[in-house]
Amino acid sequence: MTTSMQDQLQEAIAPYRDRVDYLEIRLEQSESTSISFRGPQLDAVDRNFTLAGGIRACHKGGWSFVTFNGLAQLNDRIAEAVSQAHLVGKETTMLAPVEPIQDYVAVQLGRDPRGVTLEEKRRNLAKYNQLLLDFDPRIQTTMVSMSDRFGTTYFVNSLGTCIAQERLDVSGRFGAIAREEGSVPRQGFESVHSRTDYNILEGIEDRVLGAAKRAVGQLEAKSVKGGQYTVVLDPYLAGVFIHEAFGHLSEADGIYENPKMQELLALGKPLAIKQLNVVDDATMPGLPGSLKYDDEGVPAQRKYLIKDGILTQRLHNRETAGKMQEAPTGNARALNATYPPIVRMTNTGIETGEHSFQDMIKDIEEGVYAVRMLGGQTNGEMFTFAAAEGYMIRNGKLAEKVNDVTLTGNVFQTLKDIEAIGNDSIYVSGGCGKGGQMPLPVSVGGPHLRIKNVVVGGR
Repeated sequence: MTTSMQDQLQEAIAPYRDRVDYLEIRLEQSESTSISFRGPQLDAVDRNFTLAGGIRACHKGGWSFVTFNGLAQLNDRIAEAVSQAHLVGKETTMLAPVEPIQDYVAVQLGRDPRGVTLEEKRRNLAKYNQLLLDFDPRIQTTMVSMSDRFGTTYFVNSLGTCIAQERLDVSGRFGAIAREEGSVPRQGFESVHSRTDYNILEGIEDRVLGAAKRAVGQLEAKSVKGGQYTVVLDPYLAGVFIHEAFGHLSEADGIYENPKMQELLALGKPLAIKQLNVVDDATMPGLPGSLKYDDEGVPAQRKYLIKDGILTQRLHNRETAGKMQEAPTGNARALNATYPPIVRMTNTGIETGEHSFQDMIKDIEEGVYAVRMLGGQTNGEMFTFAAAEGYMIRNGKLAEKVNDVTLTGNVFQTLKDIEAIGNDSIYVSGGCGKGGQMPLPVSVGGPHLRIKNVVVGGR
């Protein structure tokens, strides 16, 4: 079946190779299930089988993108994509060169979720949902879901590349909302993810209950007093900060036609303290953003966005790399084959430093320890994040719980205000949104991070 599918796509693309500057086909076959509870009620059970794809053509710098959902349509859709590229192309196609690749990338399976019945999945999820509901009478409702998806994406292009990549994602998401009379509702969340094994969802009672414990614990916390503090971010929040506030700025499709951003983000420019190293690494094993080839057939890489405090690389697809005369980085990604690939992050985080957590807080007279993220937004250089949990730091020790912790600042100033980088590291799974493609699997992480002069707002 695999060889037949790849042969069919190569045969389909062959007559059109010389009619445009570049042509590619991506076809994806997938099987997925998802189950969700909201409070005590079963909210949804879905099972899907799909076969769909997309065709991109580029001629004289003009791009077209056409989708299809059956092989019978393929030849007509290729002709349509080629015709549209001719209509819009007026300039010069500039794509960074890559070597043609032929490869098949298989998943190393543990327990395959396709062999687990829907009833067993529902029963397992119902058990975790009931654990949350029974934890404390102040738990008002829950939001619990699991999903698994196995897909194979076939990619061929006019350069001779022919790649098939299998991918499995198994996820569990557990949320609890707690409330008591006269109080603001508080939330707690936990999630698990695996690229190989359904059993990631087995035997995780303690982790699931963490969502309820965090929600109830926040009911007992008081709102933080607004002001300027030395703040310590936990690895989760440090990873989200570097992804949202800096990682998106590193995506070259927002730079190559923006003179202001080119000036702000000139390679070789000192941006942070010398101890800071920021990476985007698709080669890390088993994480949501890990891949062998991106959706343009470019091999995955480990990139240093910041090395020793210096801006050293940015994230590219083949077009942005070609136009900026830089090397492609393997960061062209699409939510699925019916979307065009755009410049996206993979696994983005901060490399470990040399400080223990106790060393980082021992000389802080009054500060804030911010844990996990509840929400946030970025606007160019500026960011605002709401921590899911918080603790005051007093005289070098963790003190009372606080809530309503929002962190605001300018990313470039904040990178220079980092005072210490932890010697620990955790990466967590996430979903990134951009260009209408959400949630693209990524992960974020790094060590604890100590930052001075952070503006903290309370309620």
